[in-house]
Amino acid sequence: MNDRPFYVLLGPDGAGKSSVMAEIEHRLPTWRTLSTDDAFVRPEHGLVTRLRHDVVGEVLPHLGAAYSADFMASLLQTAVVHLKDEIQRQDDDVPVVVDSYYYKILAKCRLAGIEENPMYTWWRSFPQPRAVVYLDVSPRSAWRRSGNGARLNALEYFGEFPEWQGFEDYQESLHKLMLEEIRELPVTIIEEQPSAAHAADAVVEVLTS
Repeated sequence: MNDRPFYVLLGPDGAGKSSVMAEIEHRLPTWRTLSTDDAFVRPEHGLVTRLRHDVVGEVLPHLGAAYSADFMASLLQTAVVHLKDEIQRQDDDVPVVVDSYYYKILAKCRLAGIEENPMYTWWRSFPQPRAVVYLDVSPRSAWRRSGNGARLNALEYFGEFPEWQGFEDYQESLHKLMLEEIRELPVTIIEEQPSAAHAADAVVEVLTS
């Protein structure tokens, strides 16, 4: 397995990672940005995009009824494996930054009630990044960015409906689990920034220092 150096951009929901990844593409054109967000998935990997949309649109609304948490985790694993494969496909001389890698998905699976699963052991055997840049945001700011809950999915809050307290509790738990997962890695935490441009400035400075 290729062990080329790469970096991970991590953060809670609403931190602005997608905006920062887009800025990295613009400001660091020799870098490769890897993500399962629609804007970063190549046309030949359209299945990854469709599966992601199906999880959000079909599985999450019926989680616990038509679909189990284990079924959801099995689908989410496709994103994890895709990112691992994409890291391995890059040329050795291309610097790479990866959106969340498996850390956030693993934390969300645990918060969905799957505390242990053989998949986790496999994911943790994947190559580890040179460093993690953790883009932080307060739950209150993230709540505002979500339209006060209007644009949330069921893997972003506790409870049957998106309400402030369930969102805050979920995000605090997510933050704790993600930091627990990366505790053995070099981590730079970037505190909440006033804009996406400022956040990108801080991330790019860490990546290129």
